[in-house]
Amino acid sequence: MKKIMVVLLVLSSLVYAVDKGAGSNTAQVKKQKKMFQSVPMKKATILQKGKAKMFCPTCGMTLPMFYKTNHAANHNGKIEQYCSIHCLAEENIKNGANLKDIKVVDVTSLKFIDAKKATYVVGSSKKGTMSMKSKYAFAKKSDAKKFAKEFGGKVMGFKGAYKVASKGLEKEMKMVAKKQAKMAKMGKKMYNKMCKKTDLKFNSTAEAKAFVKSSKICGDMKGPKLQAVGIYLGRRK
Repeated sequence: MKKIMVVLLVLSSLVYAVDKGAGSNTAQVKKQKKMFQSVPMKKATILQKGKAKMFCPTCGMTLPMFYKTNHAANHNGKIEQYCSIHCLAEENIKNGANLKDIKVVDVTSLKFIDAKKATYVVGSSKKGTMSMKSKYAFAKKSDAKKFAKEFGGKVMGFKGAYKVASKGLEKEMKMVAKKQAKMAKMGKKMYNKMCKKTDLKFNSTAEAKAFVKSSKICGDMKGPKLQAVGIYLGRRK
């Protein structure tokens, strides 16, 4: 089981930050616990509602863990919150969601702001979420410039950041899909070994994770284990 956990953490690192070299050794696994994107649960603002509100509706990842790259938007009259601009673009472009009133977390204040008025830093040394290039947003342009000076990256508006996310979407989706397929296999093993069985079908990883958490069929499962089991159950026919 310990070996499986190490593999899961490495795969999680690759999925969370589809970046060159990410998760290539045990040092990366330890760093994963202190990700720049993460904030304590009490500091995260969750705008969406429902049992699965703590998880990204596109990929199922836990929102506070990637809070500094969180985006939110109105989808057919309902607020949905995404772990990243990648997942927002995937929902909007690939799934034809026609998202409106897009918001993003300001890295400085940790509050949601109008994404179209935000200043982004794209391609800094800080790891991205679901993306080869990190994208962090700021309410003040001066904060963005200061961040870029310290960590690198290009300063641009939402339109530019969204264009970068859209351009790399196809390639990143393929890379993420491969990693998630491996996590699903691990999740199946964990589910069969650690969980009470259910015949319920789920429409997404987020929905499956919410059920596992609330029903306790896998005990107090969390982190990479929960993500892996959630991916498996979300894909199960």
